[in-house]
Amino acid sequence: MRFSLKAVNARQDVVALDLEAADEGAARETALRQGLSVLTVRGLGLAAALPLRARSAFPTTLFSIELLALLDAGLNLVEALQALAEKRADAVLDDILRSLNEGLPFSQALARRPEHFSALYIATIRSSERTGNVKEALQRYIAYEEEVDRVRKKVVLALIYPTILIVVGSLVLAFLLFYVVPRFAGVYEGLSTELPIFSRLLLAIGSFVKAHGLLVLFVLGAGLALAAYALLREGVRASIAARMWRIPMLGERMRVYQLARFYRSASMLLRAGIPALRAFDMVSGLLAVHLRQRLQQARTMLEEGKSISTALTAAGLATAVSTRMLAVGERGGQMGEMMDRIARIYDDETARTVDAFTRVFEPLLMAVLGLAVGLVVVLMYMPIFELAGSIR
Repeated sequence: MRFSLKAVNARQDVVALDLEAADEGAARETALRQGLSVLTVRGLGLAAALPLRARSAFPTTLFSIELLALLDAGLNLVEALQALAEKRADAVLDDILRSLNEGLPFSQALARRPEHFSALYIATIRSSERTGNVKEALQRYIAYEEEVDRVRKKVVLALIYPTILIVVGSLVLAFLLFYVVPRFAGVYEGLSTELPIFSRLLLAIGSFVKAHGLLVLFVLGAGLALAAYALLREGVRASIAARMWRIPMLGERMRVYQLARFYRSASMLLRAGIPALRAFDMVSGLLAVHLRQRLQQARTMLEEGKSISTALTAAGLATAVSTRMLAVGERGGQMGEMMDRIARIYDDETARTVDAFTRVFEPLLMAVLGLAVGLVVVLMYMPIFELAGSIR
C-alpha cells in the first residue's frame, strides 16, 4: 500500500513524501529510520477509504494532567513516568520509559508513538526541552485541549437531540409503512368504493411492501451500505464538503470554526518558540483544502517579508477584528497570545451559532416528523371516513 507523509527533517523543514509500506505503522517506521519526525500519514487509494487498524485509546490529556501534577510535586520526569507506569500498566508508558533509559529526549520518546501523541504535542514538548520547562509545555497543551473539547462538546450535544428525533421518527414511519399500511391494504382490497387518490397511492405502496418485503429490505440495506462506503472515500467527502462550503451562511460558519482551530493550534506552537512559517506548515492539515491554498499564499507573502497580519488578511484567513488584533500582537511581540484570544472569539461565535441553530432546527424537525407521521395515519383512515360518510 502507498502512503503520503508530511514530516519534519533534520533541518526543521516540513517535507512531503510518498512511501510504499504494508500498513500505516510500517510507513511511520520507515520515515523515522530516515531521520524524519512524522506529522501526518494519509493512505492513498484503498488505504484512504478503509480503516487499516483501530487506534488504541491512550488518554493523552489525562496523562498530561497527571504528569504535570507529579512534576509540580517535585518529582523529576523519569520518576513521574515511573509512578504513572506503576499506577497504570500500559505499553505506551513502558515504551516511553525504555526510550528515556536509552538516552533519547522526551520528545523523541513520544515521537515513537505518533498514533497517541500528535505532532502539536511533540513539537510543544520539543521546544520546551531547550529551556527545560516541560511543565509549561504541559500546561499549554492541557489548556489547548480543554478549549478544543469545550467547543466539540457544544457541537456534539447540540446534535444529540435532533439525531434522536430523526432516528425515532424514522423507526415510526418504517413501522407504519412496513407493518400497518400493508394490513390496511389487505382490508381495503375488497371494497368497491372508490378511494381517494393519495390513499390509493399509499395503499399501493403497502401492497407492494407486503408482496416484496424481502426485496425492499435488501434494497434499503444495500443503499445504506453503499452510502456508508461512499462516505469512507476521501473524494466523496471532499465533494460533499465543497458543496456545503458553497452555502453562504453555512460556509461562513464552517470557515470561522476552522479558523478557530487554526489560530489556537498556531498560537500554541508560536508560544512554544516555533517560527511562524514552520508552525503554519504543521497546522495546515487542520484546514479545508481551499483554505490550505490560501494559507500557502500567506506563507509565500511571509517569505517575501510581509507581516503575519498582512499575509493572513490578504489570503482571506482573518476577519476585520482579527486583523487589528494581529497587528496589536505584532507590535507588542505577543503574537501567540493574541492568536489564542482570536480563537476564543471565534469559538464564542461558533457556540452562539450552534445555540441559535438548535433553537430553530429542533422545533422545525419535530413539526416535519409529526406532519409525516400524521399524514400517513390520515391517509390510512381516510377511506374509513369516506365509507362512514356514504353510510350516513
